[in-house]
Parts: sequence; C-alpha cells; structure tokens
Amino acid sequence: MPIVSTKPVQTRATSIAKPNHIAFIMDGNGRWARTRKKPTVFGHRAGADAVRRCVTAALDHGVSYLTLYAFSSENWRRAPDEVSDLTALLRYYLRHKVAELHAEGVRLRVIGELSRFETDLADEIRRAEQLTSRNQRLTLVLALSYGARSDVLQAARKLALMASEGKIDPGTITEMQFASCLQTQGLPDPDLIVRTSGEQRLSNFLLWESAYSELAFLDVFWPDFTENHFEQLLSDYASRERRYGGRLDEEACK
Repeated sequence: MPIVSTKPVQTRATSIAKPNHIAFIMDGNGRWARTRKKPTVFGHRAGADAVRRCVTAALDHGVSYLTLYAFSSENWRRAPDEVSDLTALLRYYLRHKVAELHAEGVRLRVIGELSRFETDLADEIRRAEQLTSRNQRLTLVLALSYGARSDVLQAARKLALMASEGKIDPGTITEMQFASCLQTQGLPDPDLIVRTSGEQRLSNFLLWESAYSELAFLDVFWPDFTENHFEQLLSDYASRERRYGGRLDEEACK
C-alpha cells in the first residue's frame, strides 16, 4: 500500500482544536505476531503497514508534525535476529518508499544515535533527510536508536563544556537554551503522545518535550492501528482543555 493521501492537499476548515504535533509509541508488534503464531518479524512488517496508514491519516487531517518511536536505544538488547530484521526493514523502506514521501511533500527527520547503525544505513538515512529537507506539508520524525535520558545527558554535557570554556554563564542557562541542545531542537513539543498495545508508560521517549503533552493509551496492537483510531484520537483531543498549569475558569482570574 503506497504512502499517498486520499484527500486534497488543502484541508477542510474546522473550528475543532487540532494537535499540531502527534507522537506515537508504536507498541505491540511482537504480541500481535504471537497471537497469530507467527514470527516477530511478521509483526514488524504488519507494523510498517500501520505506519503508512498513520502517515496518510496525518496528511489527510492536516497534522504538521508526526513523530514515531520506531527503535529505542534499549531495543539493541533484543535477540540479534530481531534487530537484524528491524534494520533490514528500515533499509528497505529507505530505499523504496522515501520517493513516495517526497512526492507527498513529507519532510523526513531522524533523531537518535545513528552511529550505532551500520555506516551504509546511516548514510541512507542522511540522504533521505537531505532529499526531503525542503518539504513543508508534514514533518515526519523517526526516533531510531533513540533514548530520551541519553539525549538529555548529551545536552547537559554540551552546556557544561560551553560553561567550562567560558562561552556561557551556567547561572543564566534558560529552558530554551537547554532545548536547543536536544536532538529535537527546532521541533515543537508534542501536543499529544499516543501509545498502543494497552501499556501506559513513556518508556524513555521525549521526556523533556512531553512536560505538557496530552497522553492517550490505546488498547490495540500497533499493526491493527487504522485511520479510524487516528480520527478518534483527534476527537478526544478536541474535547480536552490544555491549561499548562493555569486555570481557564473566570473565578480563578478574579
């Protein structure tokens, strides 16, 4: 199934609040496969189909940023065969599907420790980023070999080094300066973080950036995720009030 939008590029005007940035923890591929008595790689391949459906839904509904937690830094601990299957699947989609993303106006950006991948795969990732760098319809962020604690740590080290060299005053470091040292610099914080499979935790994903994100947990394995689920998430998000620690009622303002 190609990554193509089924609706016009111009989205319909709507008065319903819509998230600018949605991030997904795509969980449940392995369990989905086991329920069907299939090998884990079967679940990862089905999960890739769900990614295409999710990207299409984001395009159709005018979401500007979509982040997918595709491979965590902890995933390297999995069985070598599973890691090999995951990287082979990634390599396939970089070679055969990036052109479709590019045609749809999708900009690809990757965060994570790419140095842990084989050199040729890291090079393909950078080529895909460069090819799509000027696209503006949707920014698709793939978190690959990504861990939020590691990213926060490297940002702290970077600022510490700058302070030791006298380039900055540590007493005046702001949240904005710290955020600019994270791999997500230049990206808006996610308005909504979604995890599938029924698990209810962030699992080392966007810990700094999620400070005021709305959270949603779906009791569905990732390979079963559809555009209907995406639309339900948008509807639920529109019903929420985001106060960022403040109050919206009039009494609180008196």
